[in-house]
Amino acid sequence: MHTEGGLPRRSALGKLLLAAGATVTGLGSAACAPPDPYGYGAAGPRLVLGFAQVGAESGWRTANTISIHDAATKASVRLRFSDASGKQENQLIALRSFVQQKVDVIAFSPVVESGWDEVLKQARDAGIPVILTDRGIDTKTPGLYLSLVGSDFVKEGKLAGQWLVQTYQGVTKPVKIAELQGNVGSAPATDRAEGFRAALGSDTRFKFIASQPADFSRANGQAVMTAILQAHRDIDVVFAHNDDMGLGAIAAMEAVGIRPGLDMKIVTVDAIKDGMKALAAGKINFIVECSPLLGPQLMDLVKKVVNHTPVPDRIVTDETTFTPQQAVAALPQRRY
Repeated sequence: MHTEGGLPRRSALGKLLLAAGATVTGLGSAACAPPDPYGYGAAGPRLVLGFAQVGAESGWRTANTISIHDAATKASVRLRFSDASGKQENQLIALRSFVQQKVDVIAFSPVVESGWDEVLKQARDAGIPVILTDRGIDTKTPGLYLSLVGSDFVKEGKLAGQWLVQTYQGVTKPVKIAELQGNVGSAPATDRAEGFRAALGSDTRFKFIASQPADFSRANGQAVMTAILQAHRDIDVVFAHNDDMGLGAIAAMEAVGIRPGLDMKIVTVDAIKDGMKALAAGKINFIVECSPLLGPQLMDLVKKVVNHTPVPDRIVTDETTFTPQQAVAALPQRRY
């Protein structure tokens, strides 16, 4: 979790996470409205946004939560915030509670892709517009949400795969890959895996030795990579679906004397500050950026929706990639 470079001080972050925890507790019953975590009270009419977050499983997610909180404050939007702790059932409770509270807009980053139709129909029937952030959903019912703002996860996977193809250009021996996946059923895990494989194409040199979920968590990344290394010590490349799992893989490698970035190459997605530091140090070889700073775009969408201004159904964030040299140059100005 990071607070450098323009993000709130630790005291502010502590207040934020404490408030998020209180909100989850308050959602134990769908009939109980979660407390207002930012102390706005009922002072005057104010646009109310109900936001259901995935959790706090990574540095990326923490930066995303802070961005949304800060943007809401600057936009004078009253924020009702819920942390799902990575569980869909918690998000469903939160969304139903937002409907009962009659918030002006609902936004959420879905834990998984499927299983949202019923609650989103409830929001639609109540006349509450819904915006998705960061992740998409799989639905057979059109019109359940107005817009999705976030990254193109398939493209991120393709960029990681293209780097691998270019790195091993001219190499004829098999290239053995271990993949650390995100949460099973989540859009970034599914799409990044799809894009990565699409970039590798039918090239038979690339062999997946292991492909296991580690839930976007650094601790799980280390545990899963430790288990993989017990069975396979001849891996050439680790593709981690986010930086935190890649950082966990680094810890697992170093614990058994493997030099990350040298003995085994590592490519990850996100570009959080810890990941960028590892990239600059040569322990990660390539990072595809996925920006968590979606708060300003979300608040802009919220106000347009409330004012009945047409909005695009898909807004893709502008992102890049980083080599070790580029990480060194970018780190001094890195915000998350």
